[in-house]
Amino acid sequence: MRYVALSALLLAISWSSAALAWRAVNRQEVFALPQGGFEVLSRPGAGPAQFWCAAGDYARRVLNTAAVQRLYIQRGVGPSVTRPGTKAVQFALNPPPGAATEHGYSLSIDAVGYNLTSAAAHQFCFGNDPFEDRFPFGR
Repeated sequence: MRYVALSALLLAISWSSAALAWRAVNRQEVFALPQGGFEVLSRPGAGPAQFWCAAGDYARRVLNTAAVQRLYIQRGVGPSVTRPGTKAVQFALNPPPGAATEHGYSLSIDAVGYNLTSAAAHQFCFGNDPFEDRFPFGR
């Protein structure tokens, strides 16, 4: 009986941690952080556009931000705090203290303070839907 209870407890813990993840349209996992920001986990082959897509999708659909709300890189690519052994980028809705918030024309996931509006970040999601071009009628 003890083993059944222990197994049930371990299963519940593993399900609860998986339930905290939110999956963006490009299938990147996003976790809310205790200090108010959020973290986008890396996937094999993910580049800056995929991270920004997930950040913009999360900001628009979960946080319900306005299109002009800026998303700031709080911490560039590094070890995840929500899933050990995985790389992640942390984002916030407010600029990090002391970080330069002006940037050039390249897309970064390393520069702390780099920012885009949630609408600009979300536009990187277009073309990620596998059913987008499957039904050409209705355009």
